[in-house]
Amino acid sequence: MQTVARGRRKAAVVGMPRLGGCAMSDRDHDVLALLDAFAAAFNRHDLGALMRLMTPDCVFEASAGDDVNGARHEGRDAVAAAFRQVFETYPDAQWSHPRHFWAGDRAVTEWVFSGTVADGARVEVQGCDVFTLRDGKIALKNSYRKQRPPVSGRR
Repeated sequence: MQTVARGRRKAAVVGMPRLGGCAMSDRDHDVLALLDAFAAAFNRHDLGALMRLMTPDCVFEASAGDDVNGARHEGRDAVAAAFRQVFETYPDAQWSHPRHFWAGDRAVTEWVFSGTVADGARVEVQGCDVFTLRDGKIALKNSYRKQRPPVSGRR
């Protein structure tokens, strides 16, 4: 398994030929680039870029919903609509301090989500995405996050 932290410690990791004592393979570099690009596209609220990084038959399982696995969105149109709804609900949404782990066709990105809804309530929680990867893209994004009451409107 490979792991890398981004954010505050980015400069200490970027460009290193070895990670966790092991040399990174070309595939490791590709997975890291995919996960970094996906995190960056989310923070830009860039639906086009997000969907280009996902397979045509992609699935998004949201952290909230009526089903045991949250709300499940299947296919690019449904996934894009779900992502759009997140961006509309939290216009300032950010997923900071991403930290990636991966092994084989599975990957995890941990993050801190923050965003403000229309009434001024601010959410700030830790969470993660568990991904299934296929053909250099994300086939499944399964999101989990802590449940915490909104914090004050101040940042």
